[in-house]
Formats: sequence, structure tokens, C-alpha cells
Amino acid sequence: MSLPRRPGMTVPLAGPLHAQRDRIVELADMGFTDVWSAESDAGDGLTPLALTSVWEPRLRLGTAILPAYTRTPACMVQSAASMADAAPGRFVLGIGSSSNVIVERWNGVPFEEPYKKVRDVVRFVRDAFSGEKVTKQYDTFEIQGFRLGLRPEQTPPIVVAALREGMLKMAGREADGAITNWLGADDVPTVAAALREGAGGEDRELVARVFVCPSENAEVVRAGARRAIAAYMNVPVYAAFQEWLGRGDELAGMWAAWKAGDRKQALAEIPDSVVDALVVHGSPAECRATIDRYFDNGVTTTSLAVLPFDPDLDAWDAITSLAPSAG
Repeated sequence: MSLPRRPGMTVPLAGPLHAQRDRIVELADMGFTDVWSAESDAGDGLTPLALTSVWEPRLRLGTAILPAYTRTPACMVQSAASMADAAPGRFVLGIGSSSNVIVERWNGVPFEEPYKKVRDVVRFVRDAFSGEKVTKQYDTFEIQGFRLGLRPEQTPPIVVAALREGMLKMAGREADGAITNWLGADDVPTVAAALREGAGGEDRELVARVFVCPSENAEVVRAGARRAIAAYMNVPVYAAFQEWLGRGDELAGMWAAWKAGDRKQALAEIPDSVVDALVVHGSPAECRATIDRYFDNGVTTTSLAVLPFDPDLDAWDAITSLAPSAG
């Protein structure tokens, strides 16, 4: 892989957003190159990046992700143009389908044809960034006469949230890379191969949100991780991803118990092997070694998400222990 390794962190950090400036600067001091935001049920995905763009010019800024459904196409490209204009050459637009829970249950938007919707939004954003007036019928929406009035100095790259073969190949064809999560280090070659195939053998950025808890209290960490895994892996898109990765048999008991309404048994059915693959834990040195394996196996950019499963673990100390400079 010829692309550089980019160690990143998920933002916002713990605590009030307005009070995070010093910590953001410290991230860059410790060797982190990127910060990546999300948009689900907390803050929006752009405000933390806008603040970071002013606080720390060394960091690249990315969304992982903005849902393709919850902003209209014109609003999406305006949002991207504003961030790209605020941080020239440092912003990466991550777009994805999100999930039926976030899109349909929480936002009241039908979660229909996610593959086509993401592809169409990516195509429209590219069309709009050309500066030309867009009048076009896409498969999932129609644009009549939109011209982007803000032209940033540098057009931001686009990466697509992708969990399975079809979306990964589309990310390779239509975008500059892919974003993925809830995968183990040993799953990366499978994901990277599909992305590269879609790109016709060319290099593409592969961003991975890596869930990590640098604690040696394995019992406590695994208990918390099981709750997180059950919450995610019963969402259809994530269940299908784990099946594609080959964990269908390992998770069958959990899915059956969950469907039957027995949440306690569902947690008990998740084997340690699944927990240990999907959530990085152990000593800080062990965690850093596992994170290195993600890079070795084809990830180009990480977005570490420190999970607070161990109550004795200080969140900032955990981040510090995982920093590139700590190794």
C-alpha cells in the first residue's frame, strides 16, 4: 500500500465541546494526524470539525459519516463546501447510508435503496463541485438547476461508508476510498480486497473506526463490549456485515435469543472470540500492537474510539496511552 498511514481519533472527546481546545492540540502533539466525527444521536458531525479546524491546523478533518438521507443533496454539498473552505486541503467528506434505526426511526425518512442513494449523493456532490449548473435525474432524486455558489480552494475527497462487497466496490469506483467499522484486524484483507477490486486495482484510502479499551480487566471489558456488540449486530446492516465476514455461526445464538426477546441470554451467547476480534483490549502496548495490525493488513487511516467499559480507566489517560508517540 503506497498511501501513508494516518493514525486518527474520534471526536468530540469526553466533556463539553467548548472546553476541548487544549486536548485537540495535544492530539497533534502526540502524533495523531486525523480527527473523525460521526452523526447519530449526539452532536452533529460538522461542528466539532469546524472548531478543530481553527484550534489545530495540523489535523486533517473527516466525517465518518454524514448520512446520505438526513441532509438534502444541495444541503449536503453546501455543508461539505463550507468545511472545505474553512480548512483547505484538510477536509474529507465521508458519506454513508447510516442505518434504518437512525434514518427511519429517529429521523422519519424512509430507508429505501441505500446503495443507490449513497451512490447518487456522491455523484451529485461531484457534479456540484464541478461548478456547473446541475439539472439531472438521478435514480433516487432529481435536481433542477442547482449551482454551488461557494467554490472552495480545494475540492475535498469523498469516502463512502461501506460494510460489504457491493458498497465497497462502489466506493472504489465512485469515491476516493471507504470507511468501515466493527471489524477485526484479521478482517481487513477481505474488506481491502473488495475496495481495491472496485477501484480497478488502484490504491484507495481505507478508514477504519477501531473500538478500543486499553484495560487488562478482561471480564469487565468483555461485559461492556457484549452490550455494545448486541446493540449493533442486531441492526440489519451490521448483522449482514458480520455474516459476510464469516461470523454467522458464532453469532447465530445471539441473534436467536435476541429475536426471542431474551436480551440476557443474547449477551451470554456472544463468544469471547467475537468480542476479542471486534473490540481491541488489553494493556496499552497490546492495544497498540493490535492497531498496528489493522495498518499492516490494509487500513490506511484509523479513527480510534475509546470505549469506557472499565470504570477505573480515565478517558484521556487511555487516549494518551494509545498515541503514536507512546510506542
